[in-house]
Amino acid sequence: MATTVAEPLLHGPTAPRRPPRSSALLTLARRRAMLTSRTPRQIAVPLLGPALLALILAPALKKATGGLHSHLDYTSFVGVGAVGLVIPLSCVFAGLSVLVDRQSGAQRELLAAPIPRAYLVLGNMVVALALAALQAIVVVGLSALRGGVFHVGGAGVGWFLAASLLFTVFMYALAETVASRVTKEEDYVGAIPVLAILPFFFAGALFPISAMPGALTAIAKVLPLTHALALLRYGFIDPSGRGLHDIWGMSNVTLEAWLSLAVVAVFALALSVIAVRVFSRSVVS
Repeated sequence: MATTVAEPLLHGPTAPRRPPRSSALLTLARRRAMLTSRTPRQIAVPLLGPALLALILAPALKKATGGLHSHLDYTSFVGVGAVGLVIPLSCVFAGLSVLVDRQSGAQRELLAAPIPRAYLVLGNMVVALALAALQAIVVVGLSALRGGVFHVGGAGVGWFLAASLLFTVFMYALAETVASRVTKEEDYVGAIPVLAILPFFFAGALFPISAMPGALTAIAKVLPLTHALALLRYGFIDPSGRGLHDIWGMSNVTLEAWLSLAVVAVFALALSVIAVRVFSRSVVS
């Protein structure tokens, strides 16, 4: 007599399938991009101050002072320096929108979705990167239209893109961290000058850091913005690397550039990890 063995059937409930990681991240980024497009002030407001620097202040100071250095055009110098203001402002405004989303938006529903919580931070960061890149291009373009002289080459574009990308990651991660820690919009707005504006005046945006007193110069060398601006200028207007020499004091400008890029990368990575952890803890507290 032949016997057959029947395979057991599973009738229990099945676990919900997680969406593909890339699809989930793109969906979150698309959602943030749509929300940003509905608030044009988030795009326009961060551009106002840097645009005034590039269009009015830089040419006026160039005329009043006779220029900064014989080997650099001051309009170009400040035009690139204005990027060091537009990126932080863009990122802190993006962080403010995240705070609003947490209080009155759909963040609670997103937290219930079967996706890693880090994706909420990374999806917002993707949009912040795109928006900051657009605004930086506009500022540099305005500076060029106003008479700025730029020497754009393949290697220079690479240094410019790498430095601006890593610095934007750092700034948005910092903004996200602060947004996760505070509970009121007023508290976040009060922190904006410290986060986005104060470092601008110490990082060599309007003048070389070597022009400041020794103690302030030492502080400037620690700021990631100082390294980022030196790399941006090295890529577009200062192939001799004077800004990098002011930081490192070496004779090999390529080595100095890699060292400064490493500094910005370390800050970007560290703050990204901190932003994800702080966000994850804030949503369960």
